[in-house]
Amino acid sequence: MGALHEGHLSLIRRSKTENDRTVVSIFVNPTQFGPNEDLSKYPRPIEKDLELATGAGADIVFAPNTSEMYGDSTTLIHVPVVSDFFEGAIRPGHFDGVATVVTKLFNIVGPQNAYFGEKDIQQCAVIRKLIGDLNFPTNMIVCETIRESNGLAKSSRNAYLNESELEFAPLIFQTLLEAKGKILMGGNVAEVVENSIKLLSQHSFEVNYFDLVDRNTMRPVSELGQNCSLIVAAGLGTTRLIDNVKVVG
Repeated sequence: MGALHEGHLSLIRRSKTENDRTVVSIFVNPTQFGPNEDLSKYPRPIEKDLELATGAGADIVFAPNTSEMYGDSTTLIHVPVVSDFFEGAIRPGHFDGVATVVTKLFNIVGPQNAYFGEKDIQQCAVIRKLIGDLNFPTNMIVCETIRESNGLAKSSRNAYLNESELEFAPLIFQTLLEAKGKILMGGNVAEVVENSIKLLSQHSFEVNYFDLVDRNTMRPVSELGQNCSLIVAAGLGTTRLIDNVKVVG
């Protein structure tokens, strides 16, 4: 999507160490934006992005425009179930756009390995399912979330936060860690989730969701099991932030 930051650059650097050639795509994908979302405002510092990508080791930067990427195509790919909860419910059609553009990029580039950031946990689940269901000969590698020193997950949208909001924003990660600790100590999942939502709401966050999920299916779970993560999405001012932490697995 562009507006590269250290999270993106860490993916490029890892790919560079594990592959002969590294291709980076930069494309603000219109099909994954809803009608009331920030497509027109999404940052597009292409010259800076090119400099950062090549500096991190990209051999090729693929930066098509919308016409080149889609032409007259109206085909969309839907990955059922895993895309239906949380982000998929709040942003209808978002993951259809993600699945479609990733399919197109896989077909254009033909990667052996594809690198994605763990911060977008549901996106990772959708793409993992897409690769398996459509038999792409691509190995998906999920890399750890890169954070600021205060724990805030790096994101292009952090640039929208004002000075006051930047002080509150790290509370999202702190709340996830506290909730994780309580659940691992045997705390009731529903109570931990409810209290976490209350805490964030008391500190200026508008919480869209906070829940314990199975990372493979993205279904909410009421008891701790394998492959469990805590996930959160919350608005702070005009900016929407997402994050997650592994609890088990």
